[in-house]
Amino acid sequence: MGNIHFDRLSELRRDMKEEGISLFMLFHADAHMSEYVSEADSDIEFLTGFTGDNCTVAVTQEESHLWTDGRFFIQADKELSGSGTDLFRIGEEGVPKIEEFLKSHVKEGEKVSCDGRRLSRNLFKKYDDAIKENNGVFDTSSLTMDKVFTKRPAIPSEKLFILKDEFSGKSASDKLSDVRKHMEEKKADIFFVSSLCDIAWLLNLRGNDIPCTPVFYSFLLLKKDGGTLFVNEDAVSKEIRAYLESLNIGISPYESVYDALSSYDNCAVLLDKETVNERIYESFGAGVSFIEEINCTEVMKAVKNETEIKNTRKAHIIDAVAMCRFLYQIKTGKIDIEKEDEYTIGEILYRLREEGEGYIEPSFPTIAAYGENAALMHYTATPEMKSPLHKKGFLLVDSGGTYFTGTTDITRTIALGELTKKQREDFTLVLKSSLRLMRAKFLDKTTGQNLDVLARGVMWEKGLDYKCGTGHGVGHVLAVHEGPNSFRWKLEKASDFVPHPIEPGMITTDEPGLYFEGEYGIRIENELLCIKDVKNEYGQFFSFENITLVPIDLDAIETSLLTQEEKKELNDYHEKVRKIIAPLLSEEEAEWLYSATRAVE
Repeated sequence: MGNIHFDRLSELRRDMKEEGISLFMLFHADAHMSEYVSEADSDIEFLTGFTGDNCTVAVTQEESHLWTDGRFFIQADKELSGSGTDLFRIGEEGVPKIEEFLKSHVKEGEKVSCDGRRLSRNLFKKYDDAIKENNGVFDTSSLTMDKVFTKRPAIPSEKLFILKDEFSGKSASDKLSDVRKHMEEKKADIFFVSSLCDIAWLLNLRGNDIPCTPVFYSFLLLKKDGGTLFVNEDAVSKEIRAYLESLNIGISPYESVYDALSSYDNCAVLLDKETVNERIYESFGAGVSFIEEINCTEVMKAVKNETEIKNTRKAHIIDAVAMCRFLYQIKTGKIDIEKEDEYTIGEILYRLREEGEGYIEPSFPTIAAYGENAALMHYTATPEMKSPLHKKGFLLVDSGGTYFTGTTDITRTIALGELTKKQREDFTLVLKSSLRLMRAKFLDKTTGQNLDVLARGVMWEKGLDYKCGTGHGVGHVLAVHEGPNSFRWKLEKASDFVPHPIEPGMITTDEPGLYFEGEYGIRIENELLCIKDVKNEYGQFFSFENITLVPIDLDAIETSLLTQEEKKELNDYHEKVRKIIAPLLSEEEAEWLYSATRAVE
């Protein structure tokens, strides 16, 4: 029996031949460069079977390759088997960068094509430059996957709702005023926004069009005295329409944006070339000058206001109650581990979160990975593909919830029973790494790139590393991954991206790990809120407040490897967890929590 993905690849090659296309590119993206995409934009999964993100595919008549990063190497090896598409491991020796591949495979006059709605302006420029070196042509409109992907699902159109000021902390009117001040400073006539999270944050609106991210499909064109929201009109109630009218924002059909932009000419347009797709860029009228920079809204929304911080702390308490009840059931045998598997254990946690006040949805698909599956950083069990649990080794659970009060992201690696000495040592190394970043104190203007080595350096001293960043920004009732703040030691963006300083009000995850293929994986993840610290003759110092309130498994720690300072940090953290969470649990659950947060000597 043939492989359905191999058959689809053959169909695509027939279409390429008919259109005179030598190389066709696909991207894991929608028209807004979203991280998570709906089924309507799952072209790469449809063609190759690969279900991860951060990937690009290049297809010629002879070859098909998929590039992805270290988080997905093991997963991609399995999912691409028999598909006709080979894996290119980003960053590995001998693996060409995408632009290098284009330079070596595109000959004089040959045409490269892609769907320009799924390619950012920035990446288009980068790949276009590579293609032009051999006088190739980069076309973004002559071929899409539509002939092959004939039963593409429709773009979702769920009803919008208003995130009230009691949750957002600032009115949309005030946010729009701030943005227009920035437009004035930049001498921009128009601010065009493609990022769904930026639009949702700016207008204090939320939706349900993308899984695990409460946003809605839309584009926003903002002028000095008004604007237009291009949105699926079925999603807009009378209440929302009136609300937008009060902001002097008109409504036009979502798909009309490309035609509408042609009427805007001889004006200055402010946009983010990382999030605006190439088709949008090409749709503006003649004489337009572009002011290209990171969306000012991305930086604004990353610095949480007092209300958002207060609510986020509450969300973490609600979430911690669910997590502690989950850990209590596992650790006390209320859940019979031998009768469960990765998928069912994740479902148990889903149900516990659903009981929390103001719960909306998971902030991302739960990763419940046992044993060797935990070495796949973004492994997700399904009803069809899952592993049974046993009373030994590690269970890694990376999960989170979106509540009206905030968004959470937490990972705990749980000892289900007997561990080897090496497993305990590795777990302790990850803990030391996490604690080292948690206690950081740093001067104003310090970036996440500067701070990443605090965590990673603990691993490097042992000749170890992990193939991902140490942490990412977290949205407020928005995407669980947001910028511009992050902890990562090397720049992986395609642009001339400059790391943004970590500022008070930013929330960034602290999640070092160790992953051993075919054996096990370990990750500990907390969220850190940047706060002001001392100010002296050297300048303003900042530090972190840990806002995640769930115990770290003491059964997995080799305490002899911890310094006295680290023991104190762990004990202080567990005392805080115990003080805040124990009163919210049942008597039995609280009794377990007191034991789970006992002092380490």
